[in-house]
Amino acid sequence: MIPSESTPPGVSAGRPLRKDARRNRENLLSAARAAFTAADDTVPLENIARDAGVGIGTLYRHFPTREALVEAVYAAELDDVTTSAAALLDEHPPEAALRAWTDRYAQFVANKRGMVDTLRAGWASGRIATPTTRERVTAAIGTILAAGAREGTLRADVDAEDVTTMLLGVFLSTGTGDDADRTKRLLDLVVDAVRPRPGR
Repeated sequence: MIPSESTPPGVSAGRPLRKDARRNRENLLSAARAAFTAADDTVPLENIARDAGVGIGTLYRHFPTREALVEAVYAAELDDVTTSAAALLDEHPPEAALRAWTDRYAQFVANKRGMVDTLRAGWASGRIATPTTRERVTAAIGTILAAGAREGTLRADVDAEDVTTMLLGVFLSTGTGDDADRTKRLLDLVVDAVRPRPGR
């Protein structure tokens, strides 16, 4: 069964997790994120369980398959990046919030590279729910653009979907992300493109 978007992968919709079970699940997700970022999602699950401080049986109770664990990590990272827009706007002016958010999105894309084969296979087979990634990313961008338009620090005529497309172009052109300086320069250009021009 494919979990609904309101139910995290690997969690039963029937009853909430106990406090210790919730802590174990969070520790497993944290360990899996670190492992998938450092290597890829083929890392032995026993290693992830050990790093999380639990036994392999606990891992399988939360995530019955490797795909379920990969999906849960992806969903958690997507939640982090898309919900961070509002927090960044609380801390920074809109144009600075947008630039900081693009760095977070770049990190999300880099982390996903270690999981991409499992994700694609799972999406193609239907074993992993197809996420609304692009829609949620575009909505986060739209939130920041709207705040900037109200303050006059970002252009009001920019479509958030166009910014998403530009960002995807940056990440595709920088390949594996080894050229961090080039990625930063390109992200600076994207943000500069949505600033108002004098006299316009």
